Amino acid sequence: MRYIPQVLSHRSDPDDWSTRHSVLATARRTAALVNVLAEDRPDPAAVAEVLRDHGETGPLVLTADEVTAMRAAAALLRPVFAAEHADDAAAALNHLLREHTGPLRLTSHAGTTPWHPHLDRDDDAPWDAWLLASSCMALTVLVWDRQQPPGGICASSACGDVFIARGSGPERRYCSRRCATRERVAAHRRSRAAGGPDESGRSPESRGGTGPIPR
Repeated sequence: MRYIPQVLSHRSDPDDWSTRHSVLATARRTAALVNVLAEDRPDPAAVAEVLRDHGETGPLVLTADEVTAMRAAAALLRPVFAAEHADDAAAALNHLLREHTGPLRLTSHAGTTPWHPHLDRDDDAPWDAWLLASSCMALTVLVWDRQQPPGGICASSACGDVFIARGSGPERRYCSRRCATRERVAAHRRSRAAGGPDESGRSPESRGGTGPIPR
């Protein structure tokens, strides 16, 4: 079963559920799953941990076959993150919506959750179908809302993880500050080794040296 609901009671907070399963939260979960599933042999326990980190509750055990199918679904989602323009992202999503999802429907999982939209064909769809459908839903809404690609692929040559873009501000190129810092340090060292200008545009001579400065 691809969904483990949290039973609502008089003590449950539907607003909290909606926050944990919002469009942005779902999109971030998509990115996290695409990344963990990009491994050559994803560990089912690691994939389950990502699901728990992003709001799934209750006992959760994935089989190797389920993870293999989810890995194939995640690979289908990468072109959406690779899109450089909204038109490209929309085309990639339209293909997935046409070929891999069901019609839009509302479900409350037999009254165990607030009503919310789904694109998988039924509440007992397998994990890979759920991953594609829920991801397409969230990424489609982000393209609609922002009129730009929903995310990107880290520009670090040592990474390649996908990420969800911010809604505003400068264009994001890296999945994390760690990758951005690593690439900035690497570029600085290459520049110093070649005797070129540093990040401020100053050459070694203007910094008081006559050649590359030792590390």
